Amino acid sequence: MSLRGITLWCVWLCLSEVSRGAVKQYKFDVQYMYGAPDCVEQVVMGINGHFPGPTITAEEGDTLHIILTNNLLTEGTVLHWHGIRQYGTPWADGTASISQCAIAPGQTFHYRFTVDRAGTYFYHGHYGLQRTAGLYGSLIVNLAKGKKEAFHYDGEFNLLLSDWWHKTTLEQEVGLSSIPFRWVNEPQSLLINGRGQYNCSLAANATKTSLSECNFRGNEECAPQIFDVHPNMTYRIRIASATSLASLNLAIGNHKLVVVEADGNYVKPFTVDDIDIYSGETYSVLLRTNQDPRKNYWISIGVRGRKPNTPQGLTILNYKTNSATLLPTSPPPITPQWDDYNRSKTFTYNIFGLKGTQKPPKYYHRRLLLLNTQNLVRGYTKWAINNVSLTLPSTPYLASINVNGSFDTKIPPNTFSEGYDIYNPPLNPNANTGSGVYMFQLNQVVDVILQNANVLKGQNSEIHPWHLHGHDFWVLGYGDGKFQQSDERKFNLKNPPLRNNVVVFPYGWTALRFRADNPGVWPFHCHIEPHLYMGMGVVFAEALLNVKRIPNQVLACGLLRNVSINKKHN
Repeated sequence: MSLRGITLWCVWLCLSEVSRGAVKQYKFDVQYMYGAPDCVEQVVMGINGHFPGPTITAEEGDTLHIILTNNLLTEGTVLHWHGIRQYGTPWADGTASISQCAIAPGQTFHYRFTVDRAGTYFYHGHYGLQRTAGLYGSLIVNLAKGKKEAFHYDGEFNLLLSDWWHKTTLEQEVGLSSIPFRWVNEPQSLLINGRGQYNCSLAANATKTSLSECNFRGNEECAPQIFDVHPNMTYRIRIASATSLASLNLAIGNHKLVVVEADGNYVKPFTVDDIDIYSGETYSVLLRTNQDPRKNYWISIGVRGRKPNTPQGLTILNYKTNSATLLPTSPPPITPQWDDYNRSKTFTYNIFGLKGTQKPPKYYHRRLLLLNTQNLVRGYTKWAINNVSLTLPSTPYLASINVNGSFDTKIPPNTFSEGYDIYNPPLNPNANTGSGVYMFQLNQVVDVILQNANVLKGQNSEIHPWHLHGHDFWVLGYGDGKFQQSDERKFNLKNPPLRNNVVVFPYGWTALRFRADNPGVWPFHCHIEPHLYMGMGVVFAEALLNVKRIPNQVLACGLLRNVSINKKHN
């Protein structure tokens, strides 16, 4: 049997083993509704009348069947299952114009896929700025019965973190697409499980006796969700960042956190006072409730990586020996200085794969050096990769890779000019748009070097969290300045973490390696939603001849619409 045949047989065997679980069905109606996540009423995007959307729970090996109906009035929608690799079901990835057509108003789409690995995940809209509008929820996959976690805990709770604007997403989209350019600016509030408090600081009332000072009566949906714990126990806190823009720092007053999971993969445990979490990342941390049981403690999130104009998001860790309305007597943890990147790097550089984590191949077959820059395209402000700003076609890549005219057949650049000055604005600010695809053979080992640079104007370089669909990758290393061939000596091939999200720091580079072992079409993009909207991403396609039985629903738009209709009539 050939190597290719062996690999496909192994993938099939693994999927057949994990797909023996239950089938869990959810019905999701996506709709706009009125809500007040931060105590200010406005239009919110929700599911089944709730914001955030319902928490999905499953066991490793279960099949999820989500029946999604679009009840929006005038726009399409999709849901992406963030961190689920979709082996054998690339059309269920939930990416408009890539894995499927956007679901039209009034239409229903069936997502059916296997969750093959336990971990902390979430789901969110992947169309326009719908994640910004509130289209997200938690997705928790537990170990199959009979299996044990790599760490002990007595209980658990989830923290779904997000940022919130009072400006509508339509207004934000218009601003991002205008001349002159109008940035979305900083969020008004930070939300914990969909709840925040605009213009009412819980901490300012720390000298008071209860939470009633913020006057939540009649508006319970923005009252903080209190997390109850018992003294001298260990809790697993599952954390996911669905933020549109903000990088966050999370801390719990007077308590240490032990990091044990990142993006659904075990990591070598390490203890911290707080964690930095970027958009798209998920973590599990262990909390030992070993503090004074006569007190309650703040859970705080604050902005990192951008000069913050947004107050901390706060809620309370309630020791059950106290009333849940008792405010902590100490002030909330102070969020580290927003531009203290050395502190951020110290946390990120301490994440290693747990012993037993699969090691990366020693060598790569293909390398991409991807330079992200801010540019102009016909006067519009865009983000570009190797001077190409991504525009998505009307026909999904997955089903149209061999359809003439469906997308740009020109292969995007594999690298950028060696003479590019990453420390200054570009000498030539102009870039091009494109919808080209990087094509990989089955099982090719691919290295990607993400290179950060200065923005279009002024002296500044931003943090960018990148997310790869359909895969995990090994994070081989980070560095400051421009990547050099000699930097390969710094690569960690011994115990790199497996992730599906990775950060590239200002004026720095990040190296990752993955195996193209999942036939399909997969986006790789900055997870800051306005940046992706402005073109900051690329598309990978691999082993497409191995993709079989694409559902007809995927074919119902663009150049494939007539093909789909003809199939139905024949």
